[in-house]
Amino acid sequence: MKTLRLLVVFFVFAGVGCTGLPEGIEPVDELNLERYQGSWYEIARLDHSFERGLSNVTAEYSLNPDGSVTVINRGYSAQEDRWEEAEGRAVPVEGSAEGHLKVSFFGPFYASYVVFRLDDAYRTAYVTGYDRDYLWLLSRSPEVSAEALREFRKVVRDKGFDPGDLIIVDQGKNIAARDRAD
Repeated sequence: MKTLRLLVVFFVFAGVGCTGLPEGIEPVDELNLERYQGSWYEIARLDHSFERGLSNVTAEYSLNPDGSVTVINRGYSAQEDRWEEAEGRAVPVEGSAEGHLKVSFFGPFYASYVVFRLDDAYRTAYVTGYDRDYLWLLSRSPEVSAEALREFRKVVRDKGFDPGDLIIVDQGKNIAARDRAD
């Protein structure tokens, strides 16, 4: 079911030729993919069909010898009582700022992955797609401060997104797993 949903969405998404940038959004100039790799937790997002109903969403990025990045997105579907996973590949967009990548989960069909804000410690990242229908706040931790969330809302409002449409992602299962490990 999830794979079919992802196929439909990404064929539509990719069919638009979606490796551009939203007007007024500039990718970060320097994105060190070696530092960016690892686990990220999805803190907030705009709703879209390929993650609808998922909580505890994470993204795992690993750098490959050829300079591409393996992307593994994982989330929990309470409705289906199971974890869902999709694996993709990202590469820098040639001739663009380092924070502008293109990602594919299905062969030659790519969509923009634009890191437009990243703290110096690589702890939080603001990411969008080719237009303002896609937006994520990612963090190395399953929880962020109220101040970090307020700052995200302010920045994205100033960039033309509607922060009232944000979904705050439940990370309860990941928090519980982290606490058990401590």
